[in-house]
Amino acid sequence: TLGILIPPSVVLVLYALIAEESVPQLFAAALIPGLLLALLHVAAIAAVGSLTRAIQEGMLAEGQALLGGDVEVSLFQQQATVDELAFFKASGDVSASSRLRTMARAITTQERTLVELRAVDGAYPLYGDLVLAPALPPADAFAKRGEQWGAAIPPFLAERLKVGVGDTLRIGQSTFEVRALLEQEPDRSNQGFLLGPTVMVSTEAMPETGLVRLGSLIRYYYKLRMPETVDLAAWKATLEERFPDADWRLRDRSNGAPGVRTFIERMGMFLTLVGLTALAVGGVGVGNAVRTYLDGKTDTIATLKILGAEGGVVFRIYLAQIMLLAAAAVVVGLLLGALTPVAAVALLDGQLPVPPRFGLFPEPLITAAVYGLLITLAFAVWPLGRARDVPAARLFRTLVAPEARWPRAQYLAIVGGAVAAVIAAAVGLADLKDLAAGFVAGAVGSLILLRLTGWAIQAGVARLPRPRRPGLRLAIANITRPGAATGAIVLSLGLGLTLFATLALVEGNLNRQVRAQLPDEAPAFFFVDIQTYQLEDFRQAVDGLDGAGDLVTVPSLRGQIVRVDGVPADQVDASPDVRWVLRGDRGLSYTATVPDANSIVAGQWWPQDYAGPPLVSFGAEQAAGLGLAVGDTVTLSILGREVTATIANLRTIDWGTFGFNFVILFAPGTLETFPHTHMATLKATGEVEAQAHRTLTDAFPNITAVRMKEVFATIDGLLGEIGTAVRATAVVTILAGILVLAGAMAAGHRHRVYDSVIMKVLGAVRRDVLRAYLLEYVALGLVTGVIALGLGAVAGWVVVDTVMDMDFVLLPGAMAATVAASIMVTVFFGLLGTWRALSARPAVVLRAA
Repeated sequence: TLGILIPPSVVLVLYALIAEESVPQLFAAALIPGLLLALLHVAAIAAVGSLTRAIQEGMLAEGQALLGGDVEVSLFQQQATVDELAFFKASGDVSASSRLRTMARAITTQERTLVELRAVDGAYPLYGDLVLAPALPPADAFAKRGEQWGAAIPPFLAERLKVGVGDTLRIGQSTFEVRALLEQEPDRSNQGFLLGPTVMVSTEAMPETGLVRLGSLIRYYYKLRMPETVDLAAWKATLEERFPDADWRLRDRSNGAPGVRTFIERMGMFLTLVGLTALAVGGVGVGNAVRTYLDGKTDTIATLKILGAEGGVVFRIYLAQIMLLAAAAVVVGLLLGALTPVAAVALLDGQLPVPPRFGLFPEPLITAAVYGLLITLAFAVWPLGRARDVPAARLFRTLVAPEARWPRAQYLAIVGGAVAAVIAAAVGLADLKDLAAGFVAGAVGSLILLRLTGWAIQAGVARLPRPRRPGLRLAIANITRPGAATGAIVLSLGLGLTLFATLALVEGNLNRQVRAQLPDEAPAFFFVDIQTYQLEDFRQAVDGLDGAGDLVTVPSLRGQIVRVDGVPADQVDASPDVRWVLRGDRGLSYTATVPDANSIVAGQWWPQDYAGPPLVSFGAEQAAGLGLAVGDTVTLSILGREVTATIANLRTIDWGTFGFNFVILFAPGTLETFPHTHMATLKATGEVEAQAHRTLTDAFPNITAVRMKEVFATIDGLLGEIGTAVRATAVVTILAGILVLAGAMAAGHRHRVYDSVIMKVLGAVRRDVLRAYLLEYVALGLVTGVIALGLGAVAGWVVVDTVMDMDFVLLPGAMAATVAASIMVTVFFGLLGTWRALSARPAVVLRAA
């Protein structure tokens, strides 16, 4: 009856799954470690996708608190006009604030540091909670008592300045009493990267600091709380129609903290791509598991064929088994992936601007499931397709004479289709498709290269003359023997070790470059906000400092490109790598001579006494990305006025120097009429540096002094965190490779048992067999490590020499560590898988053969 109602192939599949002798073998061979790899990587991809969505949902739900309002309007170096402010107030509640970078000095300890001075009004915050310790109303914390205004500072700034509540800070020309510690600033994440910690004061205190002057680098914010019925899109359209020439930046509650949002989205995409790469490596493990399982089912397959079963039936039976178990592994992986973000909350506590909103997000789970099933299908079909066409008589000889034929075209098409679908999904679902495509291409190229390298090693070793020593002879022969794990070892460990080698070389070269250049080239300070009337006094003060010198000053303004050769900036088809030039304000300056570390590559530099229409010098790389050439024009908005200038020349810029570099430089005669400040660099070392810092910040309290050692410490911390994240992703790939290596060793277990038995029959003892295998694994580990070093050295050279534009040096220590790690891992898992083979009894094995 079953035979009539159910196709015979389905009956065979069900029987194979419930047969007593099949289930244990299937689980041992296919799930551990093969489909277990798919389970873990599906769980990882699902977890990353679910956590990213949970954070995005949390940020969307808390968008008002992140932004500090329903809408934020910000202007640089200018406040809103009376009409603009009236429009804001007519739309809802308004909170006005401002922010600028300056110096803060503790009166009692004389400690000083760079800070972000933030002035807020009585309406702040419109959304979220401002948490102060002790818990004071903002009006009390920032109010003026006697001659002193109040301020709130974060705890780590209090530790740096060695002050507490009740102590006094000097900022500009005013003193502030520390009334409270700033425990929580609700819209902090919306402000982006800040060089210094926040000092929060009242807007009414700002005029007394003396820091608010024409040309000061101040950004003004107007945050609005509107009725829920207001259509934000329509409101913004009305605002732009009412004030078409306004030079402001608009944000609404849907894109609060854009920097954090972008970082989370891109990190999620990056980790998903890394997980996909690891899953591809894990697919090799699936292929090994399938081969292991088929190796144990040789007799069954041969019997089915002798009894008349067609190859297609055999293929469908075992493919159905593997895909059913893969589906089970995927389901378990999805459950783990969906639950993992809940556990991750404890690890991310305090690290995110808002708590994640957890739920069941179908999209990342479906994506992870599709990836897992397609990768499993791609790597399972190949060995199944080969086994499908092996004649029954040859099945019994595969141990000593394996078939080297390729699968049929239809199976190759299935493999190619599955791989193409994975690539299409990885690129199509990514926000940055160019980045995703490059990542996938690099990963696929590396996998193919490593696989071809493994085959090349086997082919090369097969042609080597055999040494006289039996142990060494067997070790070399084992690399090319039937069922050898050479290809799997090179592929599985090679990719992870290549990542490690590349990272070690890049980090080492970067550290070497920094150590070599900082003492001689880096200035001790960058000074900003030097007023024009202070410039001569500032120079004289520097001349009075023994040991300080090489003072370099340049004029400084800010402006935004509004048109490029007559085309509005938002309509320019700019290349992605220079699009940043059109976003926001750019630093501007003017000079009569070509700056150091700049070279003219097109056009002519203007005369030193030039007096004529506005001319600019443009960065050659940026001009190429914007489609500009000598003779074209750019229009900039500077302090609300538009200036159109002709490009006189293009120049290359060495961004690696520790000096002032500007994409846009004006000829003399244009910017001098605008209110502006100056910037300066100064070199000093040791005690002179500390003395210069104290003397200059005391004499010029409005000037901001940026100590380069603090900047480098901040950058070093960021690079350290990035390096940790990259190393963690490399570890993921390494772990995947180790599991694949374990699977490869398991796949070759039957062959090692057979070799061990034959050697014992011929008189070898366990020590001889173990020595031969040890030599084999050391050789494979050494070869894999050397290959990883070669690939890592090439990748490291590309990054250091091409991307970072630095001199590249090979680092023997990092190279030796990579090779040593490869040898140890290979030997450990090789001997672990060999130990059982050494215990096999010759009589039992030969009788079964």
